[in-house]
Amino acid sequence: MRNVLSARKGEDMPFVPDPQQRFRPGEVILEMRNITKRFPGVVANRRITFDLRAGEIHAILGENGAGKTTLMSILFGMLQPDEGEIYVYGKKVTFRSPLDAINMGIGMVHQHRKLVSAHTVLENIILGHPRAGKVLNLKEVEEEVVALAEKYGFRIDPRARVWQLSEGEKQAVEIVKALYRGARILILDEPTSALTPQETEHLLESIVTMARSGLGVVPFITHKLPMVLAVSDRVTVLRRGEVVARLETKDVTEQLLAEKMVGRPVLFDLKKPDVPLGRPVLRVENVSTLNDKGLPALKGASFEIREGEILGIAGVSGNGQRELAEVLAGLRKLTGGRIYFDGRDITQASVLDRWKMGIGYIPAERKDVGSIGEFTLVENVLMNFYFDPSMVQHGIIDYAKALRLTKELIIEFGVSTPGPEAKAKTLSGGNLQKIILARVMARRPRLLIAALPTQGLDIGAMEFVRKKILEAKAHGAAILLISEDLDEVMSLSDRIAPIYEGEIMGIIPADEAKKEVIGAMMAGSRVEETQQ
Repeated sequence: MRNVLSARKGEDMPFVPDPQQRFRPGEVILEMRNITKRFPGVVANRRITFDLRAGEIHAILGENGAGKTTLMSILFGMLQPDEGEIYVYGKKVTFRSPLDAINMGIGMVHQHRKLVSAHTVLENIILGHPRAGKVLNLKEVEEEVVALAEKYGFRIDPRARVWQLSEGEKQAVEIVKALYRGARILILDEPTSALTPQETEHLLESIVTMARSGLGVVPFITHKLPMVLAVSDRVTVLRRGEVVARLETKDVTEQLLAEKMVGRPVLFDLKKPDVPLGRPVLRVENVSTLNDKGLPALKGASFEIREGEILGIAGVSGNGQRELAEVLAGLRKLTGGRIYFDGRDITQASVLDRWKMGIGYIPAERKDVGSIGEFTLVENVLMNFYFDPSMVQHGIIDYAKALRLTKELIIEFGVSTPGPEAKAKTLSGGNLQKIILARVMARRPRLLIAALPTQGLDIGAMEFVRKKILEAKAHGAAILLISEDLDEVMSLSDRIAPIYEGEIMGIIPADEAKKEVIGAMMAGSRVEETQQ
């Protein structure tokens, strides 16, 4: 076999594994010893030691910025450590690139897909494969790919175009691609972050099947603790670049894992304030609109939200949630229906007019819509205050006042930043969400539209954002909570409105809601059908 890990002058010829070699369950197949990686001004990994056994699922947990991605990037050859050693199958190795790692039987499935949308599933799987430069019998390759997918419980159509696939199907393609290249150690970056509950369950079953077949699986995760408890054998927890715990999964709870990640106890069950509901603030009557492709996205949606009430919209991504939020915020035109705020018809009102009335909007796209990366935090806060008489006189912004406000919000909302003059693009996802939430909440909105407010956040940031939403409820705000996390919807909402293909399938009081009923409505059953 040609040595694909080219030896350097003065180095021993690197070890190349035999693809036919089998390892006993429990045998150590990977070790990372005292790995340290420094970047200017920060130590991303500090003397981290980690090992993986054949047939094992060993989860790596940590908040955003804990060092998970850096560590796995080192293992996959995308980065080189400043200190430390890596052993694969008992032999010391040096990875200069991902190709080195791939040829050692290591595969990595990234959180953000690395697929070519216009190509077929089969074309994506063989793209970059060592055999791709040769004349291939595509029929034979297709049969091999289908057989490999079926072995681990994945259902993929090799001839489908990637753009036609769901997120769960794309995830399956990425995994099969890694396995087809001979991966025996599989690294999964936030593997369930964009999946529906059904897709998540199916993926977990496949992960267990892969481990039972002798593969070693390393999922690294920010906050999906139920997934960790469901499938992993061991857990290594990172905090601020260091290992703070190595645990057997059978001995832990969600609360313990969260506390190890954050460094303090975390509240999973936040107590909703007992707020008497007031008069209706928002009334939506038979609202319809189109998506960006000109197809129906909302179909006759109707509901109302009262003072002190949280109405949760539960649904799988792509069923009209984004369009609903944009319609209410004034960012998308209606094709039918009316919207009333405090009894006033605002169907044709502009975004600015809605802000002035007291409508606050936290968009799902915190980078593309919710902030301007090149602007400072002061300038980003001013996006909700540039029209406010308290901040602007005769068209001139009182910058000193804006600076004071931004400093106060940074402290109140616990934003980790060098200061108010820092650019928004320098913030982590959690801290950027906090500054967006802060500037919206600072205006004390009567109606708060919160679209996916905790998506992608780590445990600590999630807890904080949820607390702030409940504080707004306590102050009498009417809140529309749009979330793809069913547990979040059920714990925060007063009433729940599942949405499917742009239709509200019914509205259920949260204290009467059952997860299986809500799940059935998210899949298209109406509330009347679930009660039969």
